[in-house]
Amino acid sequence: MNNANFGLMKLLHPSKILFIQALLALLCVSLAGCFSSRQMITDSAVGLFQELALSVNRQSDVALVRQGIPSYLLLIDGIIQANPGNPDLLLAAAQAYASYASLLEEEDTTRTAQLIQKAKIYAIKALEQNPLFKGAPENSLDLFKKQMEKSEKSHVPLLFGVGNIWGTWIAQGPDSVEGMADLPKVEVLMDRVLQLDPGYYYGGPHLFKGILLSARPVQYGGDLKKAETHFQQALNYSQGKFLMTYIFYAQYYAKQRLDRDLFVKTLNQVLSTPPEIEPELTLINTLAHEKAKKLLSEVDEYF
Repeated sequence: MNNANFGLMKLLHPSKILFIQALLALLCVSLAGCFSSRQMITDSAVGLFQELALSVNRQSDVALVRQGIPSYLLLIDGIIQANPGNPDLLLAAAQAYASYASLLEEEDTTRTAQLIQKAKIYAIKALEQNPLFKGAPENSLDLFKKQMEKSEKSHVPLLFGVGNIWGTWIAQGPDSVEGMADLPKVEVLMDRVLQLDPGYYYGGPHLFKGILLSARPVQYGGDLKKAETHFQQALNYSQGKFLMTYIFYAQYYAKQRLDRDLFVKTLNQVLSTPPEIEPELTLINTLAHEKAKKLLSEVDEYF
C-alpha cells in the first residue's frame, strides 16, 4: 500500500498524545515528594498524563515535540515495568510510540519500524488485559469475531487505538506474511468500532475505512466508490476541524482517482484553514499544513 505507513500512523494522534510537558510535570511532582511510593506514581500517572494532554495538543511547535518525546518514552517504559498489567498505561505507551514514529522524517524507515513494533506490542498487551479479548490476537478469525461482537461502546477508545496501531504495523511492512495475515482481524476490529461509534474521534473509523479501500488494489477488495462514501462521512463528522481528513482524502482518494483538480483543491482547503481552528488539534493540524505543502510541491509527479 503506497504511503500507507504515513496515512495509518497519522490516525494515531488522538487527544492523548503525551510529550515533554507530561514528563516535566511528573518529574517535578515526584521530586517535590508528592508521590511517596512507586505504586502512587503508577496510580497517578495515567490521570496526570490525560490532564496534561489537552494542553500539549495546543502546541504548534513541532520541533519541540520531536525533541521532547524520547524522554517521555523512557519514563513510561519505566512505569510500565513496575506495573505491566495496567491497560491505560499500556495504551498510552502504544499511542506515544506510534505518535513519535509518525513525527519522524519519512526516510527514517528503520527507526520508524522499531517504534511501530514496540507500539504494537504495547497495544496488543493493552487489549488482552480485558477478559473479553484475552488471547484475541492469537485466536482464529472466527473466534476473534465472536470476541469483538461482545464489545460495547465503552470499549471504543481501546479498540480504535489498538486497531490503528495494529494497522500501522501492517502497513509499515507491506511484504510481511505475518502482517497481512493479521489484516482481517484489524478489519473486524475497526468494523466493530464503526458499528459502535461511527463518529468517534472526528469520524476516525470512517477515515480508516476510506484509506484502506483506496489503498487496496481492486482484486484485494479495494473500492473507490465505497472509499468516497467513507471519506465523506469522515468529513461530515470532522466538520472541517480535523485537517488530516483532507490530507488523506487527497493523498489516497484523489490521487488514486487521478483527479488533479480535486487533489489541489482539497490540499488548498487545508492551507486556508488555521491550525488552531480547534485548539486541541493545533499540533496535528500544524502537521497537516506541513504535509499539504509537501504534497502540493510534488503534484506534477503524481499527475
